[in-house]
Amino acid sequence: MPRAKKLQSSLLFERTRLPSGVRVVTSNLPHTNAVSINFLFGAGSRFETDSLAGASHLFEHMLFKGTHKRPTPREIVEVVEGVGGTLNAFTERELTGYWCRLALPHYRQGLDLVADMVSNSILREDDIAREKPVVYEEIRASNDSPGGRVSLLLDQLLWPNQPLGRDIAGSVESVTAITRDEMLGYLHAQYISKNLVVAVAGNIAHKDIVDQVHEALGDYRDAKPYEMFPFEDQLQGPAVCVEKRDTEQAHVAIGIHGLSMFDKDRHALSLLSVILGETMSSRLFEEIREQRGLAYDIHSGVGQFKDAGALFVECGVDPERTLEAIPVIVEEVAKMRDGVTEREHSQAIELTKGRMMLRMEESRAVAGFIGSQELLRNEIRSIEQVVADIEAVTAEDIKRVAERVIRPEKMAMAIVGPLEDGDPFLKAMEFGR
Repeated sequence: MPRAKKLQSSLLFERTRLPSGVRVVTSNLPHTNAVSINFLFGAGSRFETDSLAGASHLFEHMLFKGTHKRPTPREIVEVVEGVGGTLNAFTERELTGYWCRLALPHYRQGLDLVADMVSNSILREDDIAREKPVVYEEIRASNDSPGGRVSLLLDQLLWPNQPLGRDIAGSVESVTAITRDEMLGYLHAQYISKNLVVAVAGNIAHKDIVDQVHEALGDYRDAKPYEMFPFEDQLQGPAVCVEKRDTEQAHVAIGIHGLSMFDKDRHALSLLSVILGETMSSRLFEEIREQRGLAYDIHSGVGQFKDAGALFVECGVDPERTLEAIPVIVEEVAKMRDGVTEREHSQAIELTKGRMMLRMEESRAVAGFIGSQELLRNEIRSIEQVVADIEAVTAEDIKRVAERVIRPEKMAMAIVGPLEDGDPFLKAMEFGR
């Protein structure tokens, strides 16, 4: 299949480390009137002990409750929402982010607001007590969702007895036990200058952003942050977990230990996932849905962390057809070790490049792209560099990586639905033995 014309990108970035240690990265996007601002911290569930499970997520909620300058939640959100913008935050395993997206004339007030939130939060005892039940309901909502629940169970199987395998939000019990003093300790350990990256994308000048961040956070506190708990390989697979629920579908999640964000083969594994199950022309979609009618939706994906990763497949099937469906799914995964066609290889490369270029049309995606790389990798690879890495992956590389990664002893499966026992599915996962 002929290779498409080379994609062009005008995405450039600049980076500055302030005297305080705060890093500022920007990308000028002259075509847009939207400005996206990300404050990214090296904080998340992988930095928490068991007794502090959920602290990062709870802390994220609390920064919206008031600062000395803006003492109420309404005064905070109105700064952005009052001019048509969006303000939000997220907690992951290795980072926590606060972001806003505003029209160009208003971006300065958005940057000032988030800087105020991360440096002057009041953390009132009454606010913490009121917000904890909100977090409980978020945890319960995730557990009530069969799709969300099966993903949590799979994480526990892939990464047992460590923060990687825990719910990022913690449990109702762990969040209940977190005290204000512990949250203040977390604030002063993780929310510090050398643990912060400010990423801004839009029709802005780098120097203007640097000057404003320096003015707002020039004396931002510093300390020694908590260490991230490293990945420990405790999986002795294949492993299966079934949680019986009175649902119309059996929700299935299959995972295999994958590769870290620094592994030289990470792009090959990502292309493997595209071929396996990320499109309507993928192997899983064609075999499971189109040929056999076993599922409405089935998809694969790749997760990457600093020192670990996973390849996963998720779907929902008729409970009475699980014994038919799961062996076929596992067989399709195992067949990736036999190699891919040149057509599959070429299409996966072009799809991956196209997705990336389309995503970079949006200022928030650009801010996330440059900011997360700076925080997690301590470097920023340009779109052109990433595309070159992807184009360098051969069909033979994908086969080699499939043989390296797809092993039954590093595979786990979780099922949520009206089933009793996982033993009948173990045999399907013992391929190649």
